[in-house]
Amino acid sequence: MTTQYCGHVPIVGHPNVGKSTLLNLLVGYKLSAIANKPQTTRTNLRGIVTGKQRLKVRGQEKDIHYQLIITDTPGIHQRSGNALNQVLNKEAVASLEQADAVVMMVEAGKWTGEDDLVLLRLSEVTCPVFLLVNKIDNIKPREKLLAYLQEASSKRDFEAIFPVSATRKINTDAVLQGLIPCLPESEFIYPEDYITDQPVKAICSELIREQLVLYLHQEIPYTTAVDIEKFEESEKLTTIHATIWVGKKGQKGIVIGKKGETLKRIGSSARIALEDFLDQKVMLKLWVKVEENWQNNPKHLSDLGIVSR
Repeated sequence: MTTQYCGHVPIVGHPNVGKSTLLNLLVGYKLSAIANKPQTTRTNLRGIVTGKQRLKVRGQEKDIHYQLIITDTPGIHQRSGNALNQVLNKEAVASLEQADAVVMMVEAGKWTGEDDLVLLRLSEVTCPVFLLVNKIDNIKPREKLLAYLQEASSKRDFEAIFPVSATRKINTDAVLQGLIPCLPESEFIYPEDYITDQPVKAICSELIREQLVLYLHQEIPYTTAVDIEKFEESEKLTTIHATIWVGKKGQKGIVIGKKGETLKRIGSSARIALEDFLDQKVMLKLWVKVEENWQNNPKHLSDLGIVSR
């Protein structure tokens, strides 16, 4: 009889280190926004990987039926001036409470003060901590990477260190192989066909917001939020109405753009991403509304689902 193993593994690290890319890769589906900007992830989004493998667990060869619940956390960062940033830090730290193993992710060739902050957050964690060194394809020559790995290994007694490239899928299979033996023997929490615990509307909101971050660049990328107000599915079409919230009146014009061109491009790209996710035609309508300083409004943060669990 195949034994079931199930457990929680959060991915922690500073913003823009590749956590969302890794989650999407391991799950095999684009669940989390992966725009190349800090603070793209705002909540603890869980991806679920269920499978079977024959592995050596605690010294014995076994047929493992596993369910790995991977949490993509907001980046832990040093600046936490507004309520939104404070919630993001709390979200990331809260993910450690029920962890069976932790993946700490860093960028190859770099070790910042924010990496030290992450390490500090992990100082009282008793479960296995793996160090995942991402973006190794950017480091040349190889000797430079080896020196970095040696230095990183001195920071903590890590369970294992994995040099990977999440975007190029280099050595990412080894991460999964390393995590499965850490899972406790347990019945599955979710049905085997689940890939996330998030509602479909929440994923759709993430996909729309990713396009905002991509198109707005450094102008107003982190003062926007997306609220799905209408979500109707039929046999051949999904209709989505969404409001884009901004924090200042002047930002509304930037999001809309001259003659509405920016909003039109955002909507077009978001619709393609949504159709790919939903595997169906999508009719998407976007509106832009202003709420001054919404990032410091606890009720608005709660309404948008950006809350500390």
